[in-house]
Order: sequence, then C-alpha cells, then structure tokens
Amino acid sequence: MRLVDGALAIHGDLPASATTLVEVPLEAGDFRGTSIPRFGSLEIVRDRQLAVLRELTSPAITIGGDCGVELAAVEHALERHPQTAVLWFDAHPDLNTAQSSASGAFTGMVLRALLGDGELAPAVPLDPSRVILVGARSVDEAEAEFLESAGIASIGLADPEQLLAAVAATGATSIYIHIDVDALDPAEFSSKGDPVPFGFSVVELVALITAARGSYELVGAGITEFAPSSPEAASDDLPTLLRIIGALTK
Repeated sequence: MRLVDGALAIHGDLPASATTLVEVPLEAGDFRGTSIPRFGSLEIVRDRQLAVLRELTSPAITIGGDCGVELAAVEHALERHPQTAVLWFDAHPDLNTAQSSASGAFTGMVLRALLGDGELAPAVPLDPSRVILVGARSVDEAEAEFLESAGIASIGLADPEQLLAAVAATGATSIYIHIDVDALDPAEFSSKGDPVPFGFSVVELVALITAARGSYELVGAGITEFAPSSPEAASDDLPTLLRIIGALTK
C-alpha cells in the first residue's frame, strides 16, 4: 500500500493532460501453472500498460509501483527502438528467477525476465550487451553468477564520463533509463521499502541523467519503488522526484 500511496502522490503533482492512470488489479493473482508468484496479476498489468503505451506517439515515463512496471515499458521501448541501451539505476540488479529469489517477489526478477528468462519474457528479449547496471550494491549470489556469465556491465557509483563510455561500448543509438529510488542514498531520500546505504546523491543522479540525455536519444524511462511511510514523508521526498522527472523531460 505504501507503493500505491507513493505512485498516487506523484500522480497528484503531474499535469493531468499529460498523464494516464493504468489501473492495477487489487487481487493477489496466482501462479497459473507457472513458476512466478502472482503471475495472473502481473500479466494483466503488463497487458494494460502495453495497450496504453502503444497508443502514444512520444516517449513515456512510467511511474510505479514496484519495478514490475518496467516489464511493459522496456518491451514497448524496444519494439520501437531496437538499438536501445537500458540504463538500470538500482541498488539491486533485479536478476533473480523464481527459483533463486529468497523473497519470491517479481520486483527482483524484472530485468532477468526482460533478458528472456521466464514466462513473462518479451517476444524479443533484451540483449545483455545493451544493459548497464548503475549503482548496484546489493547483489545476491545467484545474481552475481548470472552477471558474470551473461557479461552484463555493472559500473557502480559511476560519474558521467564513465557512464557515457559504458553506453558507447554497447553500440546503442538510444537509451531507456530505469530509476529505482533505492539508487539514491537513504540519507537524502528515505521513502523506500528496502534502503541500501552509500547510494547516489540527488545532484549526482541528475548529473548522470543529464549527461546521458545530452548524448543519446531518450526513448523511455521509469521511476519505481517510491514508498513513503506517511503523508509527511511523501511531502519531504516529492521535490526530489519532481527534480528527477524534470531531468528526464526538459
């Protein structure tokens, strides 16, 4: 429910004419014969998002909710722009499977699914050579093994020069930017469900977004995991999110 409150708080500060609300089913969903918990609800959300996104003529910023909303958003961006690099700003790489995940939460499996592993994989999977993890600092053992075997770039708390070099190495002509708010340091941004210390400052994150947008076409973005503990916490952290949205849109 904190994620719901966070998404609605952001929604309230965005222009209504430029915003579409995608309803998420309240029911828990079921496995439907797959290995993914809540598969039914996840599939409904993905399909509803894709229907909205495919009606748009310009890039969209998808706001969650958890990282599961990126399933449709990244798939849609790649449909239109196959030569896209995905910049995954996140304290966690989200590379677990239903079998390796300790929590069973799909939010920690999203990027693995986008890479083609699992029942919710897109028709055309994301190429691991076009994925760049930025700020990942809480990596499970199974995720670390997959990172090494798949050859995915992970550049930690990089500066703009390092980020642009990593994107150039992918050969991409455009970028999709995923931002989980746990990429930010908890000392600067508290409204998150799984805080991990030693993250980016707001200034550093905005500088990275600005540098990437200055060199590559932005074909989509996502902001996820805003989970304020109270209305007061939401008010405290909303200016930071609006600043990030501004860096993605101006």
